[in-house]
Amino acid sequence: MKLYVGNLPYALGEEDLKELFSEFESIVSIQLITDRETGKSRGFGFVELSSQDEGNKAIDELNEKMVEGKAIIVNEARPKQKREGSFGGGGGNFGGGNKRRY
Repeated sequence: MKLYVGNLPYALGEEDLKELFSEFESIVSIQLITDRETGKSRGFGFVELSSQDEGNKAIDELNEKMVEGKAIIVNEARPKQKREGSFGGGGGNFGGGNKRRY
């Protein structure tokens, strides 16, 4: 079961996240999401546990737990949504405003 872990303190590292979930023996993976440019934590991550039961137990025990003064959020991760292959807005007239035709 893949879990979303949010509202994490920015100073928390991947090892700290691993320690937070250390009582759950079935950790498959841990991923702390970081900013591409700065490499600093974005305050959320994902923890994958090998069983549904352990995942539910982790949610029950860790959701809203205080970590360094912040109540963290732990819930089941939603599947990643597929993004459309568009190039942004602009509509059919390629971003033009109110074009008058005389």
